[in-house]
Amino acid sequence: MGRRCVGREAGQWNEGPLMRFTKSWGAAAAIVTVSGAAQAALFDRGGGMIYDTTHDITWLADMNYARTSGHIGDGVNTDGAMTWDAADSWADHLVYGGFDDWRLPTLIPSAEDKTCSRTFLWAGDHCSGGELSGLFVTDLGNKVNESVLNQTGDTAEQIANLALFSNVQSYAYWSGTKAMDGIMWYFATNGGIQSNYYQYVTFYALAVRPGDVAAVPEPPTLVLALLGLGATVMWRRRRPVPAA
Repeated sequence: MGRRCVGREAGQWNEGPLMRFTKSWGAAAAIVTVSGAAQAALFDRGGGMIYDTTHDITWLADMNYARTSGHIGDGVNTDGAMTWDAADSWADHLVYGGFDDWRLPTLIPSAEDKTCSRTFLWAGDHCSGGELSGLFVTDLGNKVNESVLNQTGDTAEQIANLALFSNVQSYAYWSGTKAMDGIMWYFATNGGIQSNYYQYVTFYALAVRPGDVAAVPEPPTLVLALLGLGATVMWRRRRPVPAA
């Protein structure tokens, strides 16, 4: 027997619950796929935290939170800059947003970072392979010989990304990456390069933690949820009606 034709015109076939659900699921999956493809690198999770999808880490939105929070201690200046030891201790003991696993971000030594366009002795140009350099160079548009606050020539996305952060300092930020005994890598936001220097000098500190702070389902999880919902709807439709 052929398929039953309904409706006013030939070719308009009767679609059962399974077919209708399949179409709905396909549309939902397409939306998930498109939205995932359009995602940017940084997301504001609220509460002063920014999720970085490239490195799967969460940044503290206040780039001078040590000063904002009134942090004091040995090696800490009144403007928030601090020695590397003080910066490392501050990040390690920081509790923010209910999380206590904050740390200093990483950098890849210039000689090892394949994204660097030029390396010389102790520094590198256009490096973006590390967490800290990736944030400033790729996401915020920090160019060589320019301040990160100079947005001339930045993309619309980079301009929007910078607006996610507060108290951005045009000087230098410590990383948690060691160069050699007593010397640590840092990123110079007043010139767009990474370098290393003695850890007793005072630079600013930016805290980061692993993972995402928001419970946002990944696309595959969302698709499974949609499948489960569709199955429930179909089961309810097929369930026999009890006799009166």
